[in-house]
Amino acid sequence: MNTNRRDNSDDEYFVIGDKGEIGFIDFEDAKSVYDYDPTTEGPVLISVPFPFVGGKPQSVLVGETSKCAITVGNNTSDPVELWGVKIFCSNPADSFTLSLTEPPPANSQTKCVRGFYSLEDRVLQPHERLTIWLSCKPQEMGMHTSVVQFDVADERLERVVFVLAEDKVSHSLAPNRPYSSVPRRKQIAVDNRNLVSSRPTRATAWGTKNKLPEFPIPQDVRELLQNKQVPGVLEGGLSRENYATFFSTLLIMEELHLEGAMRCHNMEGVHMKRKGSQFLALEVPGLAEKRPSLVHGDHVSVKRAAYGNAPGTTVYKGYIHCVAADEVLLRFYDDLQAFHWNGNLYDVQFTYNRVNMRRLYQAVEAAVSLDPDLLFPSESTQRKLTQTAEISPFSRLNEEQKHSVEMILQCDGAPPYVIFGPPGTGKTMTLVEAMLQVHATRKNGQILVCAASNSAADHILQKLISNEVANVKDNEIFRLNATGRSYEDVHPDHIRFCYFEDTIFKCPPLQALLQYRIIISTYMSSSLLHAEGVKHGHFTHIFLDECGQASEPEVMVPLSNFCSRETLVVLAGDPQQLGPVVYSKEAEAFGLGKSYLERLFESKVYSNGEKKGFLTKLVKNYRCHPAILDLPSKLFYNAELIACKEDTSSSILGIADFLPNKEFPVLFIGIQGCDEREGNNPSWFNRIEASKVVEIINKLRAKADIDEADIGVITPYRQQVLKIKGILENWEMSDVKVGSVEQFQGQEREVIIVSTVRSTVKHNHFDKTYSLGFLSNPKRFNVAITRAKSLLIIVGNPHIISKDPYWEKLLWLCVENNSYKGCPLPERQCHVSTEESINFSGKPK
Repeated sequence: MNTNRRDNSDDEYFVIGDKGEIGFIDFEDAKSVYDYDPTTEGPVLISVPFPFVGGKPQSVLVGETSKCAITVGNNTSDPVELWGVKIFCSNPADSFTLSLTEPPPANSQTKCVRGFYSLEDRVLQPHERLTIWLSCKPQEMGMHTSVVQFDVADERLERVVFVLAEDKVSHSLAPNRPYSSVPRRKQIAVDNRNLVSSRPTRATAWGTKNKLPEFPIPQDVRELLQNKQVPGVLEGGLSRENYATFFSTLLIMEELHLEGAMRCHNMEGVHMKRKGSQFLALEVPGLAEKRPSLVHGDHVSVKRAAYGNAPGTTVYKGYIHCVAADEVLLRFYDDLQAFHWNGNLYDVQFTYNRVNMRRLYQAVEAAVSLDPDLLFPSESTQRKLTQTAEISPFSRLNEEQKHSVEMILQCDGAPPYVIFGPPGTGKTMTLVEAMLQVHATRKNGQILVCAASNSAADHILQKLISNEVANVKDNEIFRLNATGRSYEDVHPDHIRFCYFEDTIFKCPPLQALLQYRIIISTYMSSSLLHAEGVKHGHFTHIFLDECGQASEPEVMVPLSNFCSRETLVVLAGDPQQLGPVVYSKEAEAFGLGKSYLERLFESKVYSNGEKKGFLTKLVKNYRCHPAILDLPSKLFYNAELIACKEDTSSSILGIADFLPNKEFPVLFIGIQGCDEREGNNPSWFNRIEASKVVEIINKLRAKADIDEADIGVITPYRQQVLKIKGILENWEMSDVKVGSVEQFQGQEREVIIVSTVRSTVKHNHFDKTYSLGFLSNPKRFNVAITRAKSLLIIVGNPHIISKDPYWEKLLWLCVENNSYKGCPLPERQCHVSTEESINFSGKPK
């Protein structure tokens, strides 16, 4: 509530007009602007126009008129002068109307009177009430805001009005039920009388030659960390002498965090539904956002809720066989399976699966025996080179790519050779070419290639087998999959390179493994080779793709188990793109969030590595239009990237009509939507932005010769992904890929649409806590805006997005190039100098 002294004036008026200016008002962050206390406002009480429903502004369909009666009442025994009522300002302008009479229905031919006219009596008599009508007829989606001023006696009272305008698509996406967070649950006591079910099918018994130790957390370290004390080994930083202890301590910090996070998601009094004859389905709120993070093989403990903590209560242990979007399939002991019915209520305790952490402990302990030049190359480190003839490439390579492959063929042993590949520079293609050259020129060459994700590993496999010139035989390549990977997740063309039994992936016996020339795996799954007995030195070359996405202990899983002094390690990646996923903020801060690649780049050896033969930087970008590439090149790569995309003009012609500036294919569409959640799902969505994204896709499909598969939608929240996917599927456009930044790393599309979701300032802290959203994460920004080849469209609230310096630069770059449409802009936070500004050609002025 704002109360201001009325200016001394002889003018007596009832007026309407958009005379003031109104900026962005965050209704959730500034409750005082609409939460009024009638007892403090004086003799006249004014009702709240368009009051909130369920804590949110009322909504109205675009093109329709919504009206609300405002009551002005004199609650005193004395007359009160009502000098004037006016709309001080509206955003968008002219979207609100005042009238003394009720506006006619939408289908009426009667015209609404827009103004106030002179009245014989402008005095509110004792206990008299005057009704004034405020109406809103929005012409576009988004939050509509107005300030209505009332001059009463010698005071000025204000009412701030919020109305959310939406279309039929966004209206269909409204929350199906109010959001209610899942309460924190207490831990269930598990005793020796638990009944244990059979585990999901695992690899057969031969994979035990190198049994994985248990690596229990030392009690003294556990107590130290739980008491929020910092172990001394972390205070001094990483060194050769403390390598294993340093990273083991960081891993313990991470594990303790995961233990606590898992306990927080225990549930009481929940249902499980039978799925087939073998499984029970448990809905897990937050699973979509990996809170909790559950994987195949994790176990849960459950007991009948009706028995509480009574002595002798049976606790059943079940194992997760499948993880879906919001539920898991569990297999329990036969007694529970047989007597379960869907009306039963259960208390559920989640248990953290330590297998992957144990693999990481083993890797960092084994790493101490590696060549010192592999872990800590020094300025005195010399590159060992062998003579080799000039190569005949199997693919078309540029000068830097060809040089990189030739260097890999000449290198022998440590230190690692690095292919530094910014977005779109062809680092994976270069990596594949190097593998094919090793295969062709080294008869005894044995290659292990690891990637950070299954999709990235599959991409490498596809590149290898699609090169017909190299002629690599099918029986020379093996794609190693974790047992927990779904059989349906593997492309049918790739199944022949995998080993499985009854659709369960496994690791073949040692003798079979030794026959393959090229083995492809994720970092973590490569530990299966060690368990099977593959020895140090078996692989002559180890290629690690997207190395910047993996933590250093993850990278050590293949390196510490298979490297000898003669093994050549090749790293491909970009430390300016997405880094490792670390859940413990403390562990991340002390170094677990820094990749092995990034640590190497901090050393003087690799800062001048091109001259010493330690790395090749790829600078020619074949993906992006110059205007799309220019800003990330300046922000992250010292303006060294060279746009080499062929035929940029023709790729833009088909969508030129969509752009305000036909020569600048980056468009920012400003829209003020609303952050929402529903049910027990903690994931956020913005239905206004979701509808706008679909509207854009329809316009592009109508105006340009663009296939659905040429369009990608990037958004940081799982629920927004699902909302957009649902609309597209209903409209039979399921070939448009919708996903997170992480799902798009390493990929590209002709058109990328980014939905930022956030429209509320106060949730920024939430996003930082859970590493969600786009703000305050430069690497996520870099990846998001470099996936587009021909057109990049950002849909978001400019008042929120401009809080981040990187997004703010992109916003004002669009404004300067006449490529901004939508809601009014915020004030500029950081001004770009003339020397730094960018013109529509994408080149420095």
